[in-house]
Amino acid sequence: MFESIAVYCGFIASVWVFIGVYVASRYYPGYSHTKQFCSELGATGSPTEKLSPLINNYPLGLLFCFFGWHLAQLSNVSVLVNATGWLVIAHGIGTWVAGYFPMDADPYTKTPSFNCKIHTWAGFVMLLSLIIAPILIAISPTTELVTLSFRIFSIFCVIATVCTLVALTKAFKAQNNPGIHQRISYGFQLLWLSVLSFILV
Repeated sequence: MFESIAVYCGFIASVWVFIGVYVASRYYPGYSHTKQFCSELGATGSPTEKLSPLINNYPLGLLFCFFGWHLAQLSNVSVLVNATGWLVIAHGIGTWVAGYFPMDADPYTKTPSFNCKIHTWAGFVMLLSLIIAPILIAISPTTELVTLSFRIFSIFCVIATVCTLVALTKAFKAQNNPGIHQRISYGFQLLWLSVLSFILV
């Protein structure tokens, strides 16, 4: 029964992100989804500093780890598929750490706090894990589980993620609506995770 639930966790986590961020934003007066990062909901001193990790990071980390565990313990698959599971687990752990160590209220501060530095590194692990994971799937052998079409889709998601990350970097430097670029970039990663979840069902 545990495995039958875990296989859906990739999709559930993807839906949870959007719902959780929306709900938390309702308790943050004046919050802008286009101008502000998702992590600003849990930033030090924000109105939702305590709420956001409780409804986002902690349950999401659990869902990612459950799904990653399911991938990591699959038998009769390429070792690259199992390695993908460990990367999803790393994404889940990074989600927990990013929730426990909040970012600074001002994302443009020149002297970030210790908590913000840890938060940033956790975010980097989260980002990198779901960039490498689809690459591993893309180069894994074609099987009934990992079809050629899904391998191509994985490459597309990686390219789309990287392209929107470039746009995010430019928007952040220009302080011009980085929030929307972050959501689009992460959205491609979550889309890939959702499709993988359904393939495994």
